[in-house]
Amino acid sequence: MKISKEKEAQILRYYHVEKWRIGTIARQLHVHHSVVRRVLSQAGISKEIFSRRASIITPYLSFITETLTKYPKLAASRLYEMVRQRGFAGSVDHFRHVISLHRPRPFAEAYLRLRTLPGEQAQVDWAHFGYIEIGKAKRPLMAFVMVLSYSRKIFLRFYLNQQTANFLRGHEAAFNEWKGLPRICLYDNLKSAVLERHGDAIRFNPILLEFAAHYRYEPRPVAVARGNEKGRVERAIRYVRDNFFAARTWKNINDLNNQASGWCNGIASDRPCPEDKAMSVREAFILEQPKLLALPQNPCRSHEREEVNVGKTPYVRFDLNDYSVPHQYVRRVVTVFATLEQVSIVDGMANLIAEHKRSYEKGAQIEDASHINELIDYKKRAKENRGKDRLMQAVPNSKMLFVKAAERGYSLGMITAQFLKLLDCYGAREMEIAINEALSKEVPHPNAVRIFLEKRRDDQHLEPPIVIDLPEDERVRGLFVSTHDLKSYDQLKFIKEEENNEQ
Repeated sequence: MKISKEKEAQILRYYHVEKWRIGTIARQLHVHHSVVRRVLSQAGISKEIFSRRASIITPYLSFITETLTKYPKLAASRLYEMVRQRGFAGSVDHFRHVISLHRPRPFAEAYLRLRTLPGEQAQVDWAHFGYIEIGKAKRPLMAFVMVLSYSRKIFLRFYLNQQTANFLRGHEAAFNEWKGLPRICLYDNLKSAVLERHGDAIRFNPILLEFAAHYRYEPRPVAVARGNEKGRVERAIRYVRDNFFAARTWKNINDLNNQASGWCNGIASDRPCPEDKAMSVREAFILEQPKLLALPQNPCRSHEREEVNVGKTPYVRFDLNDYSVPHQYVRRVVTVFATLEQVSIVDGMANLIAEHKRSYEKGAQIEDASHINELIDYKKRAKENRGKDRLMQAVPNSKMLFVKAAERGYSLGMITAQFLKLLDCYGAREMEIAINEALSKEVPHPNAVRIFLEKRRDDQHLEPPIVIDLPEDERVRGLFVSTHDLKSYDQLKFIKEEENNEQ
């Protein structure tokens, strides 16, 4: 609110000569008390001086100042209780206002603008973008962001975790995209880069050091509590959140990364370069790219490596899922090498024993049929167990039926054999519904499941399934039956009709 010079003079006269309080002046002159305070402040009267005038808190100011000097971050609510115990009868709202005037202010630190030469430095960091569900797995969606400090060229790639292997994959992909790399990569104190730090003593992640030595760049962490040193990547992450990720739809992580690549080379490259507004990021990168270090002749393998114990069953557990191996390797230690698409398993002699497509679900069982068939041939009793395993994988609620059947003393081998036939005839979905019905009726027997399946089939007016039950004899199963031309039957039918007409 702007007031006239005449009214400003009145405020000063009433304050100095008449000794009116601020509230009295505001009421008499019909102005807000903040206007009165502003006029007094502009006249050189500090807030502390006019806030102490005729106030019930004045006797306690020395105690308040002494306490805040010793404990500058002490909450106003706690200080209010301390003063109230000493006789203060004022309101908490007025007390908070007074405390805000007397609380010591931290010294405001000034920062120099950091400038880098072309090809000199890049800043790297992870950013969390929520979670995605893949089957039963809930995996974090992490964005690897690297930005060149001079041109502000952004590289963006999404991964399903922030482990060291993906951290290095992000570096390698950025270097290949830019056809070169900077001399220094600046990191926050994240575990992928710094394992331990005590002051200036830093213990780097040895895997990152090996990677940096291969590409011949210097890994450099920022100082503790010095976020301003990597402000470029922090602003780039904020730009990614607001300009790229917000309200974006995508099918899967590959589709998201394809969109991210197009955005980095499109919209993000066409924005003005902060170092020189006269050119775009794309033009600045054209100037910077020749200054980057050349890529080495041979790329560094950034795969995941993990030693795993094989248990009683021929599977290894890796990244929440089970992958099959030949049964000869049970009770042994094998090594898993994984890329984003494939899982390779080798033995102690570095011989490849299994390869699988990588799964990002949870609790999935990825099998090579030859591994299981070899085990079935090796163990005669494996067939029954394999049948149960197949049932539980296809129809999860069959596990509860097996438990109920075992409690009643039913033959699990007989139940398994009959359920497998029903599964082949009716399919997993119908089996699951029928088993739920049998469990609800407390009849854990194949006959009950068969009755429910047949009832559902009749209700849907479907034809009965055709079951071809061949004996176990391989000589019978291996027979080949040649088909015959059925035209001769049509001929016999025609002759029969002519004979009937003659009669």
